[in-house]
Amino acid sequence: MPPLLALPFPSIDPVALAIGPITVKWYALAYIAGLIGGWWYARRLVMADRLWGVVKRPTVTDIDDLVVWVALGVVLGGRIGYVLFYNLPLYIADPIEIFAIRNGGMSFHGGFLGAILAFLLFARARGLNGYTLLDIGAVVVPIGLFFGRIANFVNGELWGRVAPDFPYAIVFPSGGPVPRHPSQLYEAATEGFLLFIVMALAVNRFGFRKPGLLGGIFVLGYAVARTACEFFREPDRQLGYLFGEHLGPLGGGVTMGMLLCVPMALIGLTYIVLAARGWTRPRHPVEESAAADRAVEA
Repeated sequence: MPPLLALPFPSIDPVALAIGPITVKWYALAYIAGLIGGWWYARRLVMADRLWGVVKRPTVTDIDDLVVWVALGVVLGGRIGYVLFYNLPLYIADPIEIFAIRNGGMSFHGGFLGAILAFLLFARARGLNGYTLLDIGAVVVPIGLFFGRIANFVNGELWGRVAPDFPYAIVFPSGGPVPRHPSQLYEAATEGFLLFIVMALAVNRFGFRKPGLLGGIFVLGYAVARTACEFFREPDRQLGYLFGEHLGPLGGGVTMGMLLCVPMALIGLTYIVLAARGWTRPRHPVEESAAADRAVEA
């Protein structure tokens, strides 16, 4: 029987759709929803003339092609990051498990690095400004983060720390008989919804006229949001707390997620400063190129 100060975990089947032997899980649908939502929003952004000024922008076709590159970067980077950062001894002992993605195990920080690499390689292949593509990604990524964290909740994974006195704590099926913080929902609200609003306001205020600025705001914002949520999230069992269990007013303890956010915050701050001072702008404006393109079209 669950404790009195706890909510029962909602009975949601992790499998969203099953046709014979073929099953589609909510987690897969979350990835698809994030990619489609980000693709649609990115197309709208590149078509908004007021956001760009003289900065060269990708075409709608570029955005269509970019989705495939980013999807591969996220999946490969997320898996490799989890293997390296969170459970390396297991995968060294049994390398075949590296390819068993169906068993779970994806790292946001690894997926983040994989996506950055995909953006930069695509920019180089298409002759675009890498900072500009990263800025577009920064504005749309919170969509995927929101759906991904909701899927974590549906799957009953990555649950929060024990919270016996919290009235909205939940007893997760795989989290033992104790009530826990629904930290997946906290992350969906902060890393997803709140950060989406912040980035929407930032792009409306600054546009893409200072390459790297929006990317810096996102990286810093995510680092802050993730670190705050880590105080409520149970650390991975195989890692535990890296530096004790009682370093904060919430019974904190430093986790791997917090540690990985430190360089993210520093990088975000650095690029905000560089972009604000104009050091990331292209050396040669594209006014003449844009004018030539309009002349050819005429």
